[in-house]
Amino acid sequence: MTTVALALTDGMLHFELSLAVEVFGSDLTHLVDPWYDFALCGPGPVRVGRFLLEPDRGLDHLVRADTVIVPGWADVDRDPPAELVDAVRAAHEAGARVASLCTGAFVLAAAGLLDGRRATTHWAHTDVLTGRHPRITVDPDVLYVDGGSVLTSAGKAAAMDLCLHLVRLDHGAAVANTVARRLVVPPHRDGGQAQFVTTPVPAPGSHPLAALFPWVLERLDRPLTVEDLARRAGMSSRHLGRHFRAVTGTTPLQWLLTQRIRYAQELLETTDETVDTIATATGMGTATTLRRHFARTVGVPPDTYRRTFRIRARDALGGPGGAATAPGHAPFLVREGHPGPRD
Repeated sequence: MTTVALALTDGMLHFELSLAVEVFGSDLTHLVDPWYDFALCGPGPVRVGRFLLEPDRGLDHLVRADTVIVPGWADVDRDPPAELVDAVRAAHEAGARVASLCTGAFVLAAAGLLDGRRATTHWAHTDVLTGRHPRITVDPDVLYVDGGSVLTSAGKAAAMDLCLHLVRLDHGAAVANTVARRLVVPPHRDGGQAQFVTTPVPAPGSHPLAALFPWVLERLDRPLTVEDLARRAGMSSRHLGRHFRAVTGTTPLQWLLTQRIRYAQELLETTDETVDTIATATGMGTATTLRRHFARTVGVPPDTYRRTFRIRARDALGGPGGAATAPGHAPFLVREGHPGPRD
């Protein structure tokens, strides 16, 4: 069981804190059993906005956690408490994976965990973080940065993206997508997407691409082009590109490639189909093409991804019988929802 500790002190932001509690602190043993062993850790009763929280354990418990989550720090002009900074630093030195949500990056920066690293925070505070900690490479244009043992997210909704990314790392794409569907949020937004867009974001279901997304996801096995998508959406290719950038933060082809890769991950996790068969099912055409794009996007080849995922699943279930295979193989065109407009 992976232990997740949420670090608390007065002056935290309740929205990001609540997201972490919802993802890691909910009972989702019907998805993965065991789920996370979750604890709120603080020095005592903690005032978070209008809420008063009673921690489960003290800050000294952070050193025992596999993952430490640091929510947003409300006042970036004020130094975070030394006891919090020391506890987060000690947890990282003890081997914990440490992730900050929104302005929680200022706590990680104060602990020295971001020196020499690339990181992000809410776009409104990136200049402050850069000026105060010049040894950090602050990227204001991404949703989150995965630095391995240290992760940072941008503001508000991007905190959910990072939480789901952690679930994806621990339990695979299929589980992360199911959690996202339960929360009614997009199952995956790449960390490299822009934090915000210049045009207003339409309400879910009312934007010009609302009907196009599910149509594409039903046809990932086909060689779709930008012209195909534009024709289906009833607009020119250039007009389609502008809408895609406004709604998803990326181009039509990059979005389509991302969906193919995520679907390939699910098939690798839940079926025993060959890479050639998965390449066909995801519209990649050949195993060579799938391997090239998969390795570039995910960081490892498909075969390695499947092997690593199943070893992790087997170990989590306590023996050789725990491999993450679905009886009878999962149908190729069954997916856990589709991306909606950006938050």
